[in-house]
Amino acid sequence: MTPHTDAQPPAARAAATALPGRPCSIAAAMQVLGEKWALLAVRELFYGNHRFDRIARNTGAPRDRLTARLRALEEAGVVERRAYSERPPRHEYHLTEAGRDLAPLTQALLAWGDRWLSPEPPVVLRHHPDHPDHPDDPGHPLDAAWTCRTCGVEVRSPDVDLEIRSPGWDRHGPTVPGTDAGTPTSQALRAGLPAQPSAPAPGDDRAGATRRPLSRPPAP
Repeated sequence: MTPHTDAQPPAARAAATALPGRPCSIAAAMQVLGEKWALLAVRELFYGNHRFDRIARNTGAPRDRLTARLRALEEAGVVERRAYSERPPRHEYHLTEAGRDLAPLTQALLAWGDRWLSPEPPVVLRHHPDHPDHPDDPGHPLDAAWTCRTCGVEVRSPDVDLEIRSPGWDRHGPTVPGTDAGTPTSQALRAGLPAQPSAPAPGDDRAGATRRPLSRPPAP
């Protein structure tokens, strides 16, 4: 995945900051990708199917819903249209840089579905490392791991902490009254204005707790 850039369309950035609840990039991403036809359309683009008829056939999406999803993905900067015919005018869809950055997400969903939902994986991703001495190497099934680019160590959930950077929020929720539902206080905090956090109630363990270890996931 590429480092963060400011290439996101201004409308998408504005929509992300206007969401209710905890300021969170997951919520912002779900605003764009949370409808299943959107992710299935992205899947087909990764599979090399760029024309509307093939995307509609392979996803099973109603054509009007798919049209709306592709339009929303285009407005969010995830896909772009490219003309392939002038007479009659026809376009096909391609992933942008932001769209290609969704590859780890689609791979993670595929791996999770294979493990928990599919008796036999219907699709297998094969890894083809660059071996000049073996150009015909068929590769091997992909077994990807999440690795930290800074230290090169494979990442495990127990080793990851949360660092809450949103003013007025900690791990448990809002620390200032009115930050949880799009209220004026919440809007001010999202705009970067200062706010005084409320004093924790007796026995409240939120005081000073903005960086906490993630819970260990249950063993499979």
